[in-house]
Amino acid sequence: MQDQKQQVHRIPLGIVVGTSALLLALGVGGSWRIWNSFKFSTTTPVTQTAEPSQLALPSAEVKVQVYWLNDVNNQIELVASSVRLDGGEEPAAVLKGAFDKLLAGPSDPGVATTIPQGTKLRRLYLKTNGIHVDLSQEFTTGGGSASMTGRLAQVLYTASSLDPEANVWVEVEGERLDVLGGEGLLLEQPLTREDFEQNFDL
Repeated sequence: MQDQKQQVHRIPLGIVVGTSALLLALGVGGSWRIWNSFKFSTTTPVTQTAEPSQLALPSAEVKVQVYWLNDVNNQIELVASSVRLDGGEEPAAVLKGAFDKLLAGPSDPGVATTIPQGTKLRRLYLKTNGIHVDLSQEFTTGGGSASMTGRLAQVLYTASSLDPEANVWVEVEGERLDVLGGEGLLLEQPLTREDFEQNFDL
């Protein structure tokens, strides 16, 4: 037994060192392969980017009403015509788009307008006290009281199409309009749909 122990202790040092070096090399090599495998498996996957056409959402649209006049059994009535505009715009910009349609005149021969040709929208802006519509001088020209009442209704209802309860201020050349037309249609501003229905007849 003692001789066997002595033989074990007498294993040449070179063999021990060589064996240790081999084991170390195998261990390092195995560890390197495992590390490389680990790094590969944790690589962030490439995310496929969708085509721009797939990402683009259709622009939102808003429906706004433009108001025309129609003669029904000798009675003038307001007729609403739906217009789709870009909903990404501010409310004032949407209403400006509606007035562009209104002042251009109707494309439907079944309806009419009493707003004089050449009337321009100078400004349209929103304030805390309501919607301000500033029109050119042409708005006040031509026609009798029925024509004046009709054009006033068209402006009021189109301006309040996004908010039927809104206050509307009508201006001409930057000045508040208190009297419309030669026959003196008196306006108490701000105007509302409710007030118009109570105080005016088309």
